[in-house]
Amino acid sequence: MIGAAAQPVSAAPADPRPTAIVSLGDSAISGEGAGSYEPGTEGENGNWCHRSTRALVHQTAVADRTFNLACSGADSANVSLADTVHYTEGSQARRLIDIARQNRVTTVVLQVGANDDPQFADTIVSCIAAWLNPFGSPCRSALQTQWPARLAAMAPKVENAIADVRSAMSQAGYAAGSYSFVLTSYASPLTEKMDKVLHGPHGCPVRLADAEYGRTVAVPQFSDALRGVATRTGTKFLDFARATENREACSNKSGSSTGEWQRRITVDPEALVHGGLDAIGIHLAQQSFHPNAAAHAQLGRCVTEFVQSGTQAARCLVGADGNLHAVQ
Repeated sequence: MIGAAAQPVSAAPADPRPTAIVSLGDSAISGEGAGSYEPGTEGENGNWCHRSTRALVHQTAVADRTFNLACSGADSANVSLADTVHYTEGSQARRLIDIARQNRVTTVVLQVGANDDPQFADTIVSCIAAWLNPFGSPCRSALQTQWPARLAAMAPKVENAIADVRSAMSQAGYAAGSYSFVLTSYASPLTEKMDKVLHGPHGCPVRLADAEYGRTVAVPQFSDALRGVATRTGTKFLDFARATENREACSNKSGSSTGEWQRRITVDPEALVHGGLDAIGIHLAQQSFHPNAAAHAQLGRCVTEFVQSGTQAARCLVGADGNLHAVQ
């Protein structure tokens, strides 16, 4: 109608939900090794997820709320929407749906793959066995031929988990690209730069040459495989391979672990208190060779920098100030 005033266009209402960052994956991101585990995840009724209140997601500063869905020992299937159960818990992606509906999730961080075909924990055990038998073959002898094939077999499983996490977010009402999705790799737990004689008694019973292979070849190849997954799936990638460089287990050549960011072999008698007889065996030493609380504080710092940078890929490296930074 001529002369009618134009009607104002009302702005879309602001989302009143608190912002949130959510972590999914396995022990390296659940907080295994950082201590201060959430009640109910310390072995009670068979739940050994060891989700730490000090886990890296809780050390970030990118959202109002932080949620940790990761579980020690989880593999890609446990993250996916598949009907799996691990340590009494079901799909991490399914639980993400509820969190994403109740909060405005701005960031999802995933660290998974080590418990798929790479079998990282079993690999370290095999290297310890090689150290105990000085007349046998070093563990790297078999790994040098097996490792690339293991990584190749792992990759599609991680890609499937990523697709299911995206599906979960879609089911919760999120459009593609409306949140930051970060895949991380893993930090090397060991180094060859240990006391040449006493590293075993100090808590790192691995041959120096095997530790060097792990730090300089196996872990970087692992990161390259996950970087490939991130590229193929359009996921952001944060490389942790060198995050604990010069602060690995037993890098302090004294008997003290002061300054280190990775746990040495750690036997935890309290596991018996929470988990009873079920703790006997691997659960007593479950925290071994995992990032400690100091490492998680630094990793959380690096994730914060990376998310705030808005870039597609970076590496976590120690800067001149002694802290981890997200470096292009």
